[in-house]
Amino acid sequence: MVTRREMREKRRLRSRRIRALLAGGLVLGVGAAATLAAWNDSEYGAATFTAGRFDIVGAADGATFSSHATTGTASTLTFQLPPTAMAPGTTTYALLSVKTANPSVAGTLQFTAGTPGGTGLAAHLTYGVRTIAGTACNATTYAAGTSVVTDGSALTAGGASTQAVSANGAAQVNYCIAVTLPTTALNAAQGLTMTQTWHIQGTSS
Repeated sequence: MVTRREMREKRRLRSRRIRALLAGGLVLGVGAAATLAAWNDSEYGAATFTAGRFDIVGAADGATFSSHATTGTASTLTFQLPPTAMAPGTTTYALLSVKTANPSVAGTLQFTAGTPGGTGLAAHLTYGVRTIAGTACNATTYAAGTSVVTDGSALTAGGASTQAVSANGAAQVNYCIAVTLPTTALNAAQGLTMTQTWHIQGTSS
């Protein structure tokens, strides 16, 4: 015959076994969750960079462009009147066109003047520069142009403004240079000579 005390002991033992099994199951569950593998993915971006270049070229005829990077290789401008034909009150015109090479980035141009040479005629001359729509540089197109160097300036004066120049030679800037021997020129100007080199400074943008 089983006593009540023995029955209570059996119940306690059974309860302990159940709790032990449950505890084991919880521990097993935690261990299983900890061993699950995590999924992952990656994304990358890469680029290669190459520097562009800025290069301008010039032409005295508005069509045949090449590089004239130094004073020694300056393009020879063709004025309407030959150097020996200057007389008081006359103005002679010459074209100087500039554009970017292809390839080249866009930029701006600054018209500057060098120091005149010769035997002293520069002191008696004045000049002006305007940008014109086409390549015909004469009194008519000059009058309709946009001022770069003010008329009547000394040969040492440069332009106060800059001109935009398109990338890859897409458009050219046509400078019309007008050199004048004023009507007030003294007799001492006769027989004198002048040489001048103009400089177009290009800057990338």
